[in-house]
Amino acid sequence: MTGRSRTRLDRVRASLGIAQLALQQVQDDLSADDVDARELAAILRELQEDIDVPGGLFPMLAQVVSTAARRAEQIEPDRDGDASCPLHEAAALITDNAGQRLNWAARSLDPQGDAE
Repeated sequence: MTGRSRTRLDRVRASLGIAQLALQQVQDDLSADDVDARELAAILRELQEDIDVPGGLFPMLAQVVSTAARRAEQIEPDRDGDASCPLHEAAALITDNAGQRLNWAARSLDPQGDAE
């Protein structure tokens, strides 16, 4: 691994550490005894549709995985899709399955919240 790769990996590790701390805070907030259905629905919507981060957490995570897939397409041996195809599928699962299920759960908890 080159020095540049080592530095990049170090940056990725540090960024993921920050993300893990932030997600731990979200988990702590979700665990609070006073979270009601409406607030839980609002939090779920934020994970999918965060107004401060274009697209929300799940779409952004899918975008990161898609970026890895596109890079894998360029560097995988024989360009056979052994690496890139599973990554593209994972990105689709995040968006289509996980993201949609968050929306369904939020709508179930607070049907009126969709109008806000």
